[in-house]
Amino acid sequence: MTVVVKVGGARAVDPKDALADVSALIDNDEQVVVVHGGSTAVDDTLEALGETPEYVETPSGVVGRFTDERTMEVFSMVLPGKLNTDLVVGLQNEGVDAIGLSGIDGQLLSGSRKSAVRVVEDGKKKIRRGDHSGRIERVNGDLLETLLESGYTPVVTVPMLADDGVAVNSDADRAAAAVAGALSAELVILTDVPGVLADVDDESSVIERVDSSDAYETLTAAAEGFMTRKVMAATEALEDGAESATIASANTEAPISGALGSNGTTITPEAL
Repeated sequence: MTVVVKVGGARAVDPKDALADVSALIDNDEQVVVVHGGSTAVDDTLEALGETPEYVETPSGVVGRFTDERTMEVFSMVLPGKLNTDLVVGLQNEGVDAIGLSGIDGQLLSGSRKSAVRVVEDGKKKIRRGDHSGRIERVNGDLLETLLESGYTPVVTVPMLADDGVAVNSDADRAAAAVAGALSAELVILTDVPGVLADVDDESSVIERVDSSDAYETLTAAAEGFMTRKVMAATEALEDGAESATIASANTEAPISGALGSNGTTITPEAL
């Protein structure tokens, strides 16, 4: 079995237990690909440079980052630089032979660039140009499979390579989904909450299993804010061929193994 685990970039997510669990899974002959984001670190770096991170809302209600040229420069410094290195070092200390990759390396993640995006500002729909982001349409699965078969654990992050030859940002949850689909893997998205909650004010109200169209409608209705994008990523993974997709907390003992068991919200292909 291959597991693709997305380690969240939120401030409240501690990757320590996840890295130890990666080691345990590999000891049990599982293959693991780690994908990570780093929005919080990017925001902190922008603010340290005297700049304000910018987020926009799409007409469908999804909130995401607007990545201008300066923000893209910071992404290129922070994600494939410090954050990726820190995770690789952490895995090496757990006895895992990890190797860091950005989506640029070997054209690992590539697709079309969105130079303009539709946004809603002050209740009005507008077009914003100058965006440095894209949608991942191709994954170099051969590269990942070669590394996995050779005993390496890939640690993957954006940027991706756009069709016009430019490095651009892409959502890390959706990057993990694309990788999971390409490898027909089980996807685990680790975050700072225990799963998708039926009641956002009650952490015991986790929607545990989504394996029918009715359950999927309940799931999408319950997902709010940042969770909307994670459910979207899980859906894309399943549509692309992933075995399953689970959204669960990173801040538990053995969080990946727990998510592959009964923790979190698990969505199966039958739900779509």
